[in-house]
Amino acid sequence: MKRSLALLLTLLAGGAAAQQQPPPATPYYPAPPPTQAPSVQQGAPTTGLSSPLPGLAIKVERTEITSDAEAQLFADARKIAWGRYAKVKGAKPGDISVTRQGNVWVVKGRIDSVAPGSEGDWASVDGVVEKIAPGLVQMRGEVAFRVANVEKGIPCKVAGVLNFKRSGKSQVWRLAEGDNPCDGMREGFDLVYEKPAEKKPVPNQPKRS
Repeated sequence: MKRSLALLLTLLAGGAAAQQQPPPATPYYPAPPPTQAPSVQQGAPTTGLSSPLPGLAIKVERTEITSDAEAQLFADARKIAWGRYAKVKGAKPGDISVTRQGNVWVVKGRIDSVAPGSEGDWASVDGVVEKIAPGLVQMRGEVAFRVANVEKGIPCKVAGVLNFKRSGKSQVWRLAEGDNPCDGMREGFDLVYEKPAEKKPVPNQPKRS
């Protein structure tokens, strides 16, 4: 009986000792600590990199003209009509200038509303013409609308590629992207041809003897 008890205690003690011993080492466990930090290869410098996407500002180098007749007509665009107030009594058109600067056509203009109740409101256009085609003047720039009761009077702008379209025998180019981005109203922003004034020849004065 005593021998059996002693044998049992010996087995238990041996099992506990076996549990306390770490597992035998293998080539993969435990891994030896590295003698030095891994080296890092030096790549190409990060300076001077450019985005593959096109830039926000695109410079127009030349105005493409595919219709001389349209170009001649648009060269005499002189007025701006603003549909928001066009039917209000007392409304007056604004002025624009179409100029040629080297190989590009430039358009600048503004209309200040003088209709009763709309004083202080205005609309403007500022752009460079990219293309003149039959019934189309395409420019890159912006059109701004300032309306007192819209966005607390902060100008709302339509920018980027602007398409002014004319149809038939009309002498008006209307902005196709003419919805106000703030309140959604169709502004009816027009550039209007104005026939240049004819210069009458001055009659020769008779010479006095």
